[in-house]
Amino acid sequence: MSDQQPSPQSVPDRVRATVAALRASVARRPVPWIAGALAGVLVLGSGGAVAVASATMPGDRTDGRSTAAAGARATRPASATPTPTPTPTADTRALPATVGGPDPLRTCTIDAEASAPGLGAFEGYVMNAATGQVLFSRKGDQPAQTGSVMKTLTTATALSVLGGDHRIPTTVTKESDGTIAIVGHGDATLSVGGGTVYPGAPTLAQLAQQVKASLGDAPVSTIVTDDTYWNDSDAWDPTWPVSERTIGYQPEVTALMVDGDRANPAAATSPRSTDPVGRAGAAFRTALANAGVVGAGNAQIVQRATTSSDTIATVSSQPVSTLVGQMIPNSDNTLAEMLARVSSKESGSDGSAASLTGVYQKALASYGVDPAGIVIKDGSGESASNAVSPDFVAHLMVQVAAGSKGLGTLAQSLPVAGQSGTLASRFTGANAVARGKVHAKTGWIDSANTLGGYIDAADGTRLTFAFYAIGSSRAAALPALDAVTTAAFRCGGQLTGS
Repeated sequence: MSDQQPSPQSVPDRVRATVAALRASVARRPVPWIAGALAGVLVLGSGGAVAVASATMPGDRTDGRSTAAAGARATRPASATPTPTPTPTADTRALPATVGGPDPLRTCTIDAEASAPGLGAFEGYVMNAATGQVLFSRKGDQPAQTGSVMKTLTTATALSVLGGDHRIPTTVTKESDGTIAIVGHGDATLSVGGGTVYPGAPTLAQLAQQVKASLGDAPVSTIVTDDTYWNDSDAWDPTWPVSERTIGYQPEVTALMVDGDRANPAAATSPRSTDPVGRAGAAFRTALANAGVVGAGNAQIVQRATTSSDTIATVSSQPVSTLVGQMIPNSDNTLAEMLARVSSKESGSDGSAASLTGVYQKALASYGVDPAGIVIKDGSGESASNAVSPDFVAHLMVQVAAGSKGLGTLAQSLPVAGQSGTLASRFTGANAVARGKVHAKTGWIDSANTLGGYIDAADGTRLTFAFYAIGSSRAAALPALDAVTTAAFRCGGQLTGS
């Protein structure tokens, strides 16, 4: 390259030659080179022949040569008028503060297991306990018979109304010389002593010893048995099969009884009588005689309300929390009926079976669930006339699994698949994968088998659920319930279906 500047006379010829060359180049590659060609003409117009090559390059290269050229350009005097920066036009559209990601794709189904013939007229509901998302519902909003899943509602009601520390008393009053009364307040665990299915229960011997200490050598000729804490006219629900009493699953529900009115106090399933109050009076008379109360062995027994408030002896049940721990794993109907009636009385109602729907609705609402539409005929779930949807049970179980407002007592008492309670021998074979992961209450009446609780699923999601197998045999229903529950365990948060 020459350091000499071109003469004025040679510039037009050079411009014309360059323009011709540029025209030929544009004809070959018209679009990318237009800007460069125009820039080249302008530069040549000022005599900058070297700048032509630079101006006609399609773009800067990110290597050392382009960096050096950029540096040279940066050192030039800013003699040209700068291009004004355009003023951005305001976008008046409302934009969300945060943009959420898409919902996880749920692709796992339990439809096949939920269609098994063993489930009969199936109702089921599964939800994500953390998010509240419904993952599965098949007639899940339809109230139906619950079987002993009802006992979870009974427990929640008792914990709300009574509290876990509440104890149920049995008292003895002195009415007059020679007459005392034993007054029941719903403690079915009161025991004759010796073998009992309720370890730690209060005994008639403890009451009798207190009576002896109070009366000394004064004789007793009359023993009044007072079960009027609630009216015993509805002691037996007409929808309960009589076999529940004769085989020994359920007593007549009276406020005074001993050992749940079992013929064999040490056997959970033992025939019950048609006169629990009379049985209790006879057992108390024997206890008084054994304690040395004068004349008690020959005392007359009369059933009526006491006429005295002069209490001379008192024993109390174990705390409600302990009773729940005895009731739920073994599905004890007797304790369930007692807790239902006592909850009714302590809430200000009359202790009748007819009062239970209203008592339960008010108590259960305190946990933030909506109990509208539930129908409660008993505390145990034995009546086929009970009506509670799987949807409601699953929502209640969210609170149970979280231990809300004392419900941890119930959560800790629920049978565990393959490990404890009425689920100890369940979930076998292919369903064994869910052992230890399903915490649920079982239910069994002649017309339905049920299961409701929570699942710690394979993917770590906590699910709450209720499954009702209505109208199928127990032999067919139990493995089918285990299978559909295990399928939900495998699906976890990816569960979808209806």
